[in-house]
Amino acid sequence: MPSLGADMTAGTLAKWCVAVGDTVSQGDIIAEVETDKGLIEVEVFDAGVVEKLLVPEGEKVPVGTALAEIGTGTGSATAAVTAAVTAAVTATVPATVPAAGPVPASVPGSIISAGASEVDLGGPMASPAVRRRAHELDVALDGVRGSGDHGRITLDDVRGVAETSAAPVALSDRVRISPYARRIAIGRGVDIAEVRGTGPGGAIQASDVLGAKVQAPSRPATPAERMQRAIAVAMTRANDEIPHYYVEQSVDMGNALAWLRETNASLSVSERLVSGVLVLRAVARALRKHKKLNATWQGAEAVPCEEIHVGLAVSLRGGGLVAPALRNTDEGSLSELMARMTDLVARARAGTLRSSEMTSATITLTSLGERGVESVTPIIFPPQVAIVGCGATAERPWVVDGQVVARPVMRVTLGADHRVSNGHQGARFLSALDRLLQEPEKL
Repeated sequence: MPSLGADMTAGTLAKWCVAVGDTVSQGDIIAEVETDKGLIEVEVFDAGVVEKLLVPEGEKVPVGTALAEIGTGTGSATAAVTAAVTAAVTATVPATVPAAGPVPASVPGSIISAGASEVDLGGPMASPAVRRRAHELDVALDGVRGSGDHGRITLDDVRGVAETSAAPVALSDRVRISPYARRIAIGRGVDIAEVRGTGPGGAIQASDVLGAKVQAPSRPATPAERMQRAIAVAMTRANDEIPHYYVEQSVDMGNALAWLRETNASLSVSERLVSGVLVLRAVARALRKHKKLNATWQGAEAVPCEEIHVGLAVSLRGGGLVAPALRNTDEGSLSELMARMTDLVARARAGTLRSSEMTSATITLTSLGERGVESVTPIIFPPQVAIVGCGATAERPWVVDGQVVARPVMRVTLGADHRVSNGHQGARFLSALDRLLQEPEKL
């Protein structure tokens, strides 16, 4: 079962697209997995003959569970692999994945996931020594994000949580809670006002939240509500754990829009380009020179990504948000990129995305320009280390050759991880983005 988001812990195998005896090649659609975002088509990243289907349709299983065996067709599989994606269980898989389950190589994932699952995944991966130390420090291992191999919890992870929990944060004059306990409360739906704190000065600790009664909802949550709750949990964690910095730049879109009008005049309606595709390409090309921003945070360091896959934030008609990737966004023609972007948005809203699209973004672009907002200050999608937000393009006063004129201007905001880059580097990226948009014919 692939991880289709930083907080996904389990998924439902909705449908098998192959049968025992079928021959599959890398990239073939082999199954459909149901999440709060809809059905995700799962691709296989191996080749061979399907020898066993290990999970029946309709069953919900933890991330990392082997779904099928692919071998030579002789009845003895050369390797038990997840029929999903051997590279899809990410470094951000929660530490509750069973140690016995297969854990393939890490790739980045989208943070907007199926949300927290109530499935018992067998307990956190931690050694007896780590468990003893966690007990001594009153740290609940459930929810601790492991930095060891395959998400295993280390002594440093436990000590870090204990140090964080020791510094309560005031939510109001009468409620004090540690950041770690606050994240658990959000994820479990616990009303902080009903929890009695046992920490210093009556502060609420993780153990208090874990022992609190979870209020049953008055009605079952809708898919849109479940997704929104998952987004809230993921964004809270990202905002807490990633040291964000922001830089903003206003970009004159006059040249870009003029070039679009001239280019679209000779194209059919179905072939015409939009300004969003220019921004997508410009972001990708700017990353070629500013590679620090095209990376993922794995454990305790940033790992550079060789390819550039820009994730595009797409709002869903029923509510919620997904951010699938346009792979190799810096390559090919603008017409090809436009066609791919149109297809991706349509499939995102139809709930038919592929697993590789949900796990491969190396940076994300989000735009609320069509809603008329002036600027966007976005939160990074772990394990990515940067995100770009765009506001509306609107006419504003602009100085050209010493004269104040009206120009179409777009505000672009970069949110980045201060562990990986700094404001100076972020500003240089935005300057490169600006220069690229002044010469749209070269994109």
